[in-house]
Amino acid sequence: MPVNPADGAVLGALYGTDAMRAAMGEHAFLQRMLDVEAALARAQARLGIIPAEAAPVITAAADASKLDLTAMAAATRNTGYPVVGLVKQLSALAGPDAGRWTHWGATTQDIMDTALVLQIRDGLALIESDLRATCAALAAQASVHRDTVMAGRTHLQHALPVTFGYKVAVWLAPLLNAVERLPAVREAALRLSFGGAAGTLASLGDQGLAVTRELAKELNLAAAEIPWHVARDGLAEAVCWLGILCGSLSKLATDFMLMMQTELGEVNEPHVRGRGGSSTMPQKRNPIACEYVLSQSRGVHALVPQVLGAMAQDFERGTGPWQTELLAVPQAFLLAHGAIAQARFIAEGMVVDPARMRRNLDATGGLIVSEAVMMGLAPVFGRGESHHIVNDACDLALAEGLTLTQALLRDARVAAKLDEAAIARMTDPAAYLGSAGAFVDQVLARAALFS
Repeated sequence: MPVNPADGAVLGALYGTDAMRAAMGEHAFLQRMLDVEAALARAQARLGIIPAEAAPVITAAADASKLDLTAMAAATRNTGYPVVGLVKQLSALAGPDAGRWTHWGATTQDIMDTALVLQIRDGLALIESDLRATCAALAAQASVHRDTVMAGRTHLQHALPVTFGYKVAVWLAPLLNAVERLPAVREAALRLSFGGAAGTLASLGDQGLAVTRELAKELNLAAAEIPWHVARDGLAEAVCWLGILCGSLSKLATDFMLMMQTELGEVNEPHVRGRGGSSTMPQKRNPIACEYVLSQSRGVHALVPQVLGAMAQDFERGTGPWQTELLAVPQAFLLAHGAIAQARFIAEGMVVDPARMRRNLDATGGLIVSEAVMMGLAPVFGRGESHHIVNDACDLALAEGLTLTQALLRDARVAAKLDEAAIARMTDPAAYLGSAGAFVDQVLARAALFS
């Protein structure tokens, strides 16, 4: 029975995705190890190291559905690794003539590391697909709402006017950064692991480098300049990339969840009948997608230190740190894909309420543009005096429930210099957006490069 909810038949619907479970699960790991064994046979057959006729037989036998998992579990429990039992069964399935040539010159870690790399390649492809779709959806929202004015908030309180398009572009920009970093992540992580017993490929004599190159070609992986059995930076970089991505998704989910509060009501997640509901309160539409972006992201963030800690490998084969990676890496990919899938759901179906944004913006009677008024009065009164005038007006507005315009007109200094129309122009939130539109345009221009 699964212990981790992400692997359960019921709770797994909330955590991760079936596609990533298929890519990173145990069956996939077993199959990828067999794929490496088969590729090794084909590479060595081309080089004349093993008989040419053995390679297709070994390849045909390398099918995880043919494995006796009970026997493999027993062998794994005994040896501490799955490869011994796997190679024994592969050799038997290939028959006595071809089977004797399996696993030639390789070591357990070569097979397990490279299998994990193949899984990571599949996992990155799944995440990239949803990440790009999320970016496209956010770009569309930023474009539509480029000039939709709303309250900007600092320390959870009204600060200055912004636009919803600007807010969405702030969510989007780090996700575009993540897409841009992916090639470097792949370059670091998608490398063949092949070094033999102690990383020197001594069992292959002077053919070690040739086998490395041919095996890398077979698997469409980069051939590392030196075996990385105990140099784990590539895997760590991939998981750190997941952690940063999930941090960016957490920002989006946190903002969105706060904006969904009843008192704000500026956006909502896509509504599906019963989704986010309560067993006792029929009116509830909880921010379920946001909640699972956050929960899964925190799960990934808890796994990042495990992978970083596993970089402290001893000598030529790690005693413990290496084994830690299998607990962390597949789960990090599973939870990260769950987080981006939920974020995509939000981005593609978000319900935006510009009218509610405007009501919230106007809730303080214009106080949100006090800085704009201060800057507008500065040429007349000087910056210091303007600050005092506006500060007095804000105090009066709050004390008596006035708008900022009304409070300013009560000030004799202002009334003597400016009429109501002039003050109204200064207190228009749409007139105090600075470079918000230009910032949105810059992010959208970059997003267009990925479409």
